[in-house]
Amino acid sequence: MIVSEYTIPGMHIRDHLLTVPLDWSDPSGRTIEFFAREVVDPVRKAETLPVLCFLQGGPGGKSPRPTRGGPSWLAEALKTQRVILPDQRGTGRSTPVDAATIGQLDGEAGADYLACFRADSIVKDLEHFRKTALEGRRWQTLGQSYGGFLTLTYLSQAPEGLSACYIAGGIPSLQPDADEVYRHTYPRVRAKNAAYYKRYPGDVALVGKIADFIDGNDVRLPDGDRLTVRRVQTVGLDFGMAHGFENIHWLVDEAFADGKQDRLSDHFLASVMNLTSYHGNPLFAAIHEAIYGEGDGATAWSAERLRADFPEFDPAARPLLFTGEMIYPWMFEEISSLKPFRAAAETLAQRPHHSALYDRDRLAANEIPVAAAIYHDDMYVDAGLSLQTARAVGNLDFWITNEFEHDGIRQSASVFERLAAFVAQKGGPLAAE
Repeated sequence: MIVSEYTIPGMHIRDHLLTVPLDWSDPSGRTIEFFAREVVDPVRKAETLPVLCFLQGGPGGKSPRPTRGGPSWLAEALKTQRVILPDQRGTGRSTPVDAATIGQLDGEAGADYLACFRADSIVKDLEHFRKTALEGRRWQTLGQSYGGFLTLTYLSQAPEGLSACYIAGGIPSLQPDADEVYRHTYPRVRAKNAAYYKRYPGDVALVGKIADFIDGNDVRLPDGDRLTVRRVQTVGLDFGMAHGFENIHWLVDEAFADGKQDRLSDHFLASVMNLTSYHGNPLFAAIHEAIYGEGDGATAWSAERLRADFPEFDPAARPLLFTGEMIYPWMFEEISSLKPFRAAAETLAQRPHHSALYDRDRLAANEIPVAAAIYHDDMYVDAGLSLQTARAVGNLDFWITNEFEHDGIRQSASVFERLAAFVAQKGGPLAAE
C-alpha cells in the first residue's frame, strides 16, 4: 500500500509499505514490514514505464536515499524508467533488526530470527511486492555488491519475475564456502595494505605508533568501549572503496592530539567509533558469514579461523596491516552495539545446515539477459571466483575493468550505462508482461 506521495526537485516519490511473513515457510506466523520507495521523473509520473529495482549491497544495507542529481546511476535510470528502492528486510524502514529485538531472544531463537534475513527471504519479499504493487509485471534489477548475490538467488528462484539483470561488483561463487572466500580475501587485503603504504610511506611508522599507544594505554571511545588494536585494524574495510586510502590516511594523520603524541585526538576517537560501531547496520556483522552458507556445513567463524594462516595480520605485527570485510567473534564482545547479538551470532555460526540459495541447473539454462561488471582489483568480491560463475550462468555477458574500485556504480553513471548497453545490444529486456 502507498503510505505517502510527494515530489522533490527532479523526482516524484511514492512510499510503499507491505506486511510480509518473517518466515516465508510459515505464512501464518509472525510478520514484519517491507518498505520500498518508488521514484520517477515528475514529468513522466503518469506514464507506464519499464521498472528497475535496485538491489543494495550489504548484507544489512538499506537502499540509498535519493537526493537531487544523485546517485549518478539513479539520475541516468530515471531518464527512461521507474525505479524501486527497497529497504531489504531488516534494514531502514523494513522492520530493522536491532539490539532491542535480538536482546529479547536466546541464542537459538536469535539465530532462527537472523536466518530469516538471508537472500532467499529477501527475494520472496521482492516477488511479493512485484506481484502486489506492480500487478505482476516483470521488472529489471540492478544489483550492487551483495545485490549481485541476490540477483543470482532471484534468477534461481523466480526468473519469471525478471526482464533483465545488471550486476556491479557482485557475482558470487556458486559453490558458496566461507573458507574459500577468505582464502582469496586475505591476500587481496594484504595487497591493498601494500598499495596504501606505498602511497603513504610515512604512515608505516605513524600507524605503528598509534597501535603501540593503544596497546600501552586504556583508551576509551566516546561510547565507553575500550579501543583495541584489532578494532582499529577493521577500519581497513574502507580500502576497497574509491577514496579508501585517502579516508584512512587523513584519519591517522590527525590521530594524535598534538606533537607530543601522548594523547589520541577526540576527532580520531570519534571517527574510529563511528567507523566501527555498527549502530546503523548490525545486520552486516550478525549475518555476514551466513550469506555464504548453503546446504550442510557450519561457517564456524571462518574469517577468524583463516586469519591464523596469515600471521602478518596479527595486531602485534609491524607494519600493522588493516583488515577488510571480515567479521570476527571478538567483535561481539568488544563492540557495545554488537554485544546483544553475541549469543545469536555464535549459534548462527555453528548452524550445521543452511537453506538453498542457488539453482545451478536453472542458472546454466538462464534466458534472462544479464550484464555484469567485474572489478579486477575488487577487495571484497574475488574476480576469479566471479569469472567462474559468469561462465556458468546462461545469457550472462561480463565486462572486466580495473578502472573502478568496488563502488564503481556509485562513482560513475558510465558503469550502469555500459551494462544497459550490453543488454540493449542483445535485443533489450524481455517484455514486461
